[in-house]
Order: sequence, then structure tokens, then C-alpha cells
Amino acid sequence: MDILWLTMSAAVAIAVPALATAWAQSRIGASAAATLAEKPELSTTVILMIAIPETMVILGFVVALMILLQGGA
Repeated sequence: MDILWLTMSAAVAIAVPALATAWAQSRIGASAAATLAEKPELSTTVILMIAIPETMVILGFVVALMILLQGGA
């Protein structure tokens, strides 16, 4: 039973940040397209703004890995 909760908590540690990142990038993507249409020189800023939410998924993966390794699974 403990292994079930361990794997479920690791899955939630990845799923929640992934959903939040998807939502954030959907908002950023539309704004980025409009910004680049008006000011193409802001492409570096747009790329950074799209890449920043991805760190949430990477951190979620690290947390999930730590949960699984701590539990001995």
C-alpha cells in the first residue's frame, strides 16, 4: 500500500507543474506571437519568457525522483 502512495505522490509532483506550465505557455505563446509581429527585435526576450515556465517541470521531476529514491522504490 505504501508503494501506491509513493508512486502517486511522485506522479502528482510531475503532473501539477506540467499542467501549470502548459497553461502558462498557452498565455505566453499568444502574447509572444503578437509581440514578435510588432517588434521582431524582442525575440530574445520572448524565447526567455517561453523557457522560464519549463523550469517548473524540471523541478517537479527532481522532486518526484527524490520521492521515489527516498521511499526505496
